[in-house]
Amino acid sequence: MFGVLCSLAAAAAYGAADFCGGLASRRVATLAVVVLSQLAGLVVLVVVHPFIPSHAVAADYGWGALAGICGGIGIALLYHALSIGRMGVVSPITAVLAAALPVAVGVVRGEHLSVAQSSGIAIALVAIVLISISTEANGTREIATAGVREAILSGIALGGFYIFLAIPSRTAGLDPLLGARAASVVLLGCTALIARTNLRPSWPSLRLILFGGVLDMSANALYVLAAYSGYLSIAAVLTSLYPASTVFLARIVLRERLQPSQWAGVLLALVGVALIATRV
Repeated sequence: MFGVLCSLAAAAAYGAADFCGGLASRRVATLAVVVLSQLAGLVVLVVVHPFIPSHAVAADYGWGALAGICGGIGIALLYHALSIGRMGVVSPITAVLAAALPVAVGVVRGEHLSVAQSSGIAIALVAIVLISISTEANGTREIATAGVREAILSGIALGGFYIFLAIPSRTAGLDPLLGARAASVVLLGCTALIARTNLRPSWPSLRLILFGGVLDMSANALYVLAAYSGYLSIAAVLTSLYPASTVFLARIVLRERLQPSQWAGVLLALVGVALIATRV
């Protein structure tokens, strides 16, 4: 139960962080948003780290670094997708793919899928198609392309983040997160320097970015606790329920409207993720 609660709390925090990051990326260069939010999360982690018992070895930091590279790429792609596409479309696509990869790895590691979990994966794939269908002004239907490609790539990268971050030993505490965040900050920071990205946004945008970074790091810590306390597949897919909070915030704050077929896709995506997490 502890792992489930941590996973759900991580989902709520991730969804809110993605909303903040996506909204900020509509005002500021995506690279600037990602670098500054990642730095904010690193500061939070450094402050709380001394209070968390840990005993990590070199391999734990190595796995954390791999997770950070995947996470940094995934977050950058996700924030870009959220800035050019509909949050209610982009977020579920990313979540479904990010959940499916750890489930596959879990099966390889001996975590046997139930009928409900297999059904959930099939439902989630159908959801991706429904979420991507849009109706143009002339009444014709087509697959929405804005942000979808980036969302798919982001989902694959974030799936790698979930997998690698769950590999270190349970005694490592939050140390793998230090390796992960250090790697992502270096990767994204160097990319921003090469691209000559302006890292000085206005104060209102900076507040939003920093708040999103704190939420993202909180979600990371909660996910690590969930992954260490139970199955990787369960922790990853429950955490991947985060589109619910992203879609909710987009509807309330941005008045973002989805078509009936897309709402059905969002609901199916959440149902699919929930079924994937079912143990029967």
